[in-house]
Amino acid sequence: MSERAVLTGRHFMMGNFACAEGALAAGCRFCAGYPITPATEVAERLAERLPAVGGTFLQMEDEIASIAAVIGASWGGKKSMTATSGPGVSLMLENIGFGIGAETPCVIVNVMRGGPTTGIPSVELQGDVIQPRRGSHGDYQTIALAPSSVQECFDYTVEAFNLSERYRTPVFVLSDAFLGHMREELIVPEPDAISVVNRKTFPPGADVESLPGFLDEDVAPMPVFGGGHKAHVTSSCHDAYGRRNVIDASALHVFITKLNDKIERHRNAIVKVAADADGADIVLVAYGSVFRCAQAAVEAGRADGLRLGWLKLGTIWPFADKEIAALAGRVKHFLVLENNLGQIVPYVQAAAAGKATVSFLPPRILGELHGIEDILKAVREVRA
Repeated sequence: MSERAVLTGRHFMMGNFACAEGALAAGCRFCAGYPITPATEVAERLAERLPAVGGTFLQMEDEIASIAAVIGASWGGKKSMTATSGPGVSLMLENIGFGIGAETPCVIVNVMRGGPTTGIPSVELQGDVIQPRRGSHGDYQTIALAPSSVQECFDYTVEAFNLSERYRTPVFVLSDAFLGHMREELIVPEPDAISVVNRKTFPPGADVESLPGFLDEDVAPMPVFGGGHKAHVTSSCHDAYGRRNVIDASALHVFITKLNDKIERHRNAIVKVAADADGADIVLVAYGSVFRCAQAAVEAGRADGLRLGWLKLGTIWPFADKEIAALAGRVKHFLVLENNLGQIVPYVQAAAAGKATVSFLPPRILGELHGIEDILKAVREVRA
């Protein structure tokens, strides 16, 4: 292991490579995946780097096998991930649902592209924003982060692993084709300056049933295969010790609510929101690569005398409804920018609850970033 896991220093790097480096810095030592544009460079980087730091990369026969391998590796004690795009996530969703129900930490990087179906692999689209929240069946909570720069591709991937390990659940990083292939400055801190959360596990050889139950809102330790634990792992409804129960509605109630509550009760510690909206009448709401357009438009609009602000959704799920509601009491209007037909708009409208009006501005052409003049034109129309 002659190569360093954390490449401290200043780099000029594409977003996909930055995601891979963030995973390594967070302690990821297993990745399984299948090549897919525009995410392939994440896998290529990890295929090169993981073996050099004592990790493993597997190219599987498809995305279904990839996420299955990731879940298995996680239960074997490894911090694990995969990288794909929307069509790959569609194939993975059954096992992602299993990962949620079996409380399995892992990270899924989705470098989003044009769709539906196979769409155009090389064209960016924020088309998969709802997919992590409602792509699988049943009632569940999930966590999804949306970086807007190469630096955040690194930082948010580290954070995704930390959240995954802390709350024992799959976590999504929603990048896109623009960010994945964009090259800009990346600063990688010294290892000691990177906050890394490591998994709580039961003591070696411990009988899980002799310890407090591990279906818990406060997120109990995780048994590890090969650690000598007596533990049940099932995708079916189960009790606090993993034992299957498929005949009792009250057991199902406990199972579902505890899985939801471990996210919901900690949502304030999970949600990432940034805002620059002091004195603003109109606030641009954006996330991911489109946030760069919102930020540039606010700067240009302020120079022209417009009272503009921005709100950046670093976390898509859980949704920042409380933060939007609080801001709605101080501004007149939210203008939502997305590179899709308006997937987050209904959630912003619900959070604003009539305290501020809400409108939506898609790009002039789906798959292209918003033009600054187009944004400012829409702002002036709102003001009129």
